[in-house]
Amino acid sequence: MITRLPFFVFIIFISNYSWSQHTDKKLQQKLSALIHPFHGNVGVYVKNLHTGKTVAINADSVYPTASMVKIPILIGIMDKINRDELKFHQEIVYNDSLLYPGVDILGSFKNGEKIELGKLMMLMMTMSDNTASRYLQMFAGTGTRINAILDSMGFHYTRVNSKTPGREEIWKKYGWGQTTPREMATLLESIYNGKIISPAASARMLRLINRNYWDAEAVSQVPPFAAVFSKSGALDEYRSEVVLVRGVKSAYVFCIITNNNSDKSWTYDNEAWKLIRDVSNVLWNYFEPDNQWKLPAGSEKFY
Repeated sequence: MITRLPFFVFIIFISNYSWSQHTDKKLQQKLSALIHPFHGNVGVYVKNLHTGKTVAINADSVYPTASMVKIPILIGIMDKINRDELKFHQEIVYNDSLLYPGVDILGSFKNGEKIELGKLMMLMMTMSDNTASRYLQMFAGTGTRINAILDSMGFHYTRVNSKTPGREEIWKKYGWGQTTPREMATLLESIYNGKIISPAASARMLRLINRNYWDAEAVSQVPPFAAVFSKSGALDEYRSEVVLVRGVKSAYVFCIITNNNSDKSWTYDNEAWKLIRDVSNVLWNYFEPDNQWKLPAGSEKFY
């Protein structure tokens, strides 16, 4: 006698089977063991770009972006350039009304000094210059327009909140921007695959994302002979990084976000930064078993 399963049970079975087929269970166990003792909240998403296999741990939870929001801002600017509403080499006149207090390079400019738009983009992506980022968000058409672009591309959780009408309350919760580990990693993957705005625009963005000055965490665990595209974010109780690696035989992307961290220090051995380094190291050595590598002893003094 054949027992017929209710249709909804069948659908759930098929969905779970499909999910399990695309999950790298061995890697998931390795990363779960690393994350388990952490004092704070952690979300991780990893994708092997050759096989499509993934690891998702709290990957669809919404977190602050901190400086990772600069990737959506970059997309907004590139869309304006693509529409010929801005020029990559056009001169911008600096006005300190948008100064973001801190140690930004642009913030050291005098009122009335000029700088090319492309150099503002370099400062935002390479140095994570907040003053440059404020300017670029304004030139991109504010967070309202950037969010509309993201939504049109199917990114429903990644948003710019700061200085964006209607998002004042959510800004109080998440700060400048918000995202999920899955969406932020997928956004970087889409740029890598030439699918954001146009192949030419994606290639331009990828070069900018390839020049991260802040390379002491995830990037430091990848050999210098690999291509790495990354953007990190950091606040007192928050640390994050999204990274795409093109290795010798592998290609993979991952995003790790930690929040509500007990360790709020800004030293090299901060618990969240150590976790990010450990995750990155495990991923490289997992995806490149024939190219085992670790940060040479004594390297930490250069970070």
